[in-house]
Amino acid sequence: MFFPLQILQYLWTLCCKGQPPPRPEYDLVCIGLTGSGKTSLLSRLCSEATDNIGPTTGFSIKAVPFQNAILNVKELGGADSIKKYWSRYYQGSQGVVFVLDSASTDEDLEMARTELHSALQHPQLCTLPFLILANHQDKPAARTTQEIKKYFELEPLARGKSWILEGSSVDNIDAVKRSFTQLIELLEDKDQDTGRI
Repeated sequence: MFFPLQILQYLWTLCCKGQPPPRPEYDLVCIGLTGSGKTSLLSRLCSEATDNIGPTTGFSIKAVPFQNAILNVKELGGADSIKKYWSRYYQGSQGVVFVLDSASTDEDLEMARTELHSALQHPQLCTLPFLILANHQDKPAARTTQEIKKYFELEPLARGKSWILEGSSVDNIDAVKRSFTQLIELLEDKDQDTGRI
């Protein structure tokens, strides 16, 4: 009995390759001051509209799909009334995304610096991989990642930690995807290190 080539190829796919292995999932916490652009970046990563985005009150969770992993991102609102409760949501996180407005006032940048330092030193976050996004790079007043690195004193602060600092903007979502892909690599490395113990 003869089968058309397409049927043979389909049967080969079914019996020999099977379903692709499930993608690993990682739970992340995303923090930053109100107006830093957390919600807009995450919405763009999920291919959602960003027209009518307002500040996050409380928290929201988004499953952000990538080719080699799914990131379950818990975004925490950045208002003063919410920041004091951030640490209640840290438990169970496997990585951290910190978004800052690189074009903000000096006062807001100093506040962002304080919050980042606090997060990097928190017992539940201090050993986790960090992705720091210097957002709004498309604005004229934006500080470069080198300026941010120096001002935030990241080299001494994050010594011994796995961290990435990248510029970002909602208009260049491909660059944001590359930054998250780097974070996934750090998460995979941490998984492998844990498996060796």
